[in-house]
Amino acid sequence: MTRTLVLGAMTLGAIAFGAVGPSRADDTAYTITIQNHRFAPEQLELPTGKKITLTVKNLDATPAEFESTDLNREKVVVGGGTITVFVGPLRPGSYEFFDDFNPGTTHGHIVVK
Repeated sequence: MTRTLVLGAMTLGAIAFGAVGPSRADDTAYTITIQNHRFAPEQLELPTGKKITLTVKNLDATPAEFESTDLNREKVVVGGGTITVFVGPLRPGSYEFFDDFNPGTTHGHIVVK
């Protein structure tokens, strides 16, 4: 009887794990840094049809802005600060972003494939 209960519990655990699957947070979480008034990376490739958590870290002492008219997002990042921007799911294409405080140097784009 005990062996049957243990096997049953193991089977239920395997089914539950298989149904939910392992966490793939790293597949939908990305980071962009701002340093010396430049985004790094300047081009970020994202998957089609996924909700994305984008962390923007400002390593400069002055404020910056993550702005994208293509993504309809605009957030200020204080000097030394971090923000989170949620985007998607996105269709294939290119989406521009920039720092409105430093538009001449701080710009980049997201490529969705």
